[in-house]
Amino acid sequence: MKIALLSDIHGNARALKAVLNDLQNKNIEQMYILGDLCYRGPEPKNALETVRSTPAKVLKGNADEWVVRGVRAGEVPDNALALMNQEQDWTVERLSREDIDYLDKLPESFLDTYHESVTIHAFHAVPDNLFDAVTADASDETLLQTLHSESEADIVVYGHIHTPYIREAGGTTFINTGSVGLPFDGDPRPSYVLLDIENGSFDASIHRVDYDKERVTAQYDANDYPNSSQMKQVVTNGRKPS
Repeated sequence: MKIALLSDIHGNARALKAVLNDLQNKNIEQMYILGDLCYRGPEPKNALETVRSTPAKVLKGNADEWVVRGVRAGEVPDNALALMNQEQDWTVERLSREDIDYLDKLPESFLDTYHESVTIHAFHAVPDNLFDAVTADASDETLLQTLHSESEADIVVYGHIHTPYIREAGGTTFINTGSVGLPFDGDPRPSYVLLDIENGSFDASIHRVDYDKERVTAQYDANDYPNSSQMKQVVTNGRKPS
C-alpha cells in the first residue's frame, strides 16, 4: 500500500498542483495533508479548493487556526504580529464563510492502522497543540518524549517545521514531510513523503518536485500581498523568513 504524506501548502497552489501531478502515476491509495493550507501564499482560495478536490485525510495546522481567529500576541515575535494579521486579513478576504468553517472544523490528528500491523499517528506540530516545534535536529529523547504520545504508533508523522526528515528512534519511525509551499531547508522545491507498506513492514522516502517559482513570486505582487517582499524571498531561496 502506498501512502502520500504532505503538509504546509501555505496558499501556494502552483506548488501543490506540481506535487499532485507528480503523484498521479505512483498508485497512491491514501493521502494525508497535515495542515497549513491557505495562509501566507498568493492563492489561498485556489489552494484550499485543490486540497478539497482530493480524497486526502486533512488535518488542521496552526496557520489554519490563524485564518479562523487571527494571530495572537505571544504566538509570533511582537514585531511581526501586526504584519502577520494584515496577511491574515488579506487571506480571509479571499475565502468564503464556508471555507473558514471548513478550516475551523478540521481534526487535529489521525491514528490509523494499515494491514492490521502498521499504525500511523499523524498531526501538524506536536500531539497536544498546533504551535510547538520539534526541529529536525532534536534529540532522540525529545522525539520520543514530545512526539510519541501514542505508544502503539509505529510511525509518527508531522509537518510544521518545513524541513523534511526520516529518523528512527526507540523503535519508532519519525517523519517530517517538509513543506509543499514554503520549504525552509534551503531547497525551494516542494517536498512530500511516500510511505510504502507491505507485509507488515514499511519504507519511507522523501521526494522533491520542480515547479515555476517565478510565476508564484509574480503572483504575490500581482495580488497586492501585504508581505510580498519577504514571502518572495522564502519561495525563491527555501529559507525561513528572518
